[in-house]
Amino acid sequence: MARTIEVTHPNKAAFPAGVGGPALRALSSAGIRSMADLTHWTEADLAKLHGMGPKALGALRDGLDASGLSFRRD
Repeated sequence: MARTIEVTHPNKAAFPAGVGGPALRALSSAGIRSMADLTHWTEADLAKLHGMGPKALGALRDGLDASGLSFRRD
């Protein structure tokens, strides 16, 4: 009987559903540990991170909006 091991990322709980593994790894590599950390980043700069796709960006944008926060604007 094969066992499946669910791999979770240390910062998964800090971000909304819809942010997948590659995007979570990109956030972690960039030192982004919370939604509040995203306010220091522009959406364009975040989109340049390897592993960050449109679905994850949308989920992060929606999560920021729900918290009354937003990405940094230039």
